[in-house]
Amino acid sequence: MIISKMTIKDYKKVLSLWRNTEGMGLHKWSDSKEAIAKYLRRNPGLSLVACDNKKIIGAILCGHDGRRGHLYHLAVAQPYRKKKIGKALVNQALSKLASIGINRCTICAFTKNRAGRRFWKHTGWTQRPDLIIMIKHTGEHKNGKNT
Repeated sequence: MIISKMTIKDYKKVLSLWRNTEGMGLHKWSDSKEAIAKYLRRNPGLSLVACDNKKIIGAILCGHDGRRGHLYHLAVAQPYRKKKIGKALVNQALSKLASIGINRCTICAFTKNRAGRRFWKHTGWTQRPDLIIMIKHTGEHKNGKNT
């Protein structure tokens, strides 16, 4: 397995991986090819893919707002789970954040995604009981849904 920088050329394969990962929440605008391209340009070299030969078997979106890092859409293909690929993707992403001076990172996990929440807890993440996540859509993509 090789972990490398995600590029927009990986989009189609990564999107397929995300779509086939239970517990993943995708949004037609914020996860569109154009939106992901913008995210990758804004956060160069931080998002990663794991490959077995030329097959993408894992992916993670990683970025920051200048003071705190954010991880999104960690996914590992079903046959490759329990092989520490997810942990390797997270650790490399955190290392990349630390190398640019970002020393704190957040994630969001759906409450119904028990497997995902177990993974995050197992790898040392803690849930903050003092926060809730709120969302409001802006611009032309208002749809009233909280996704």
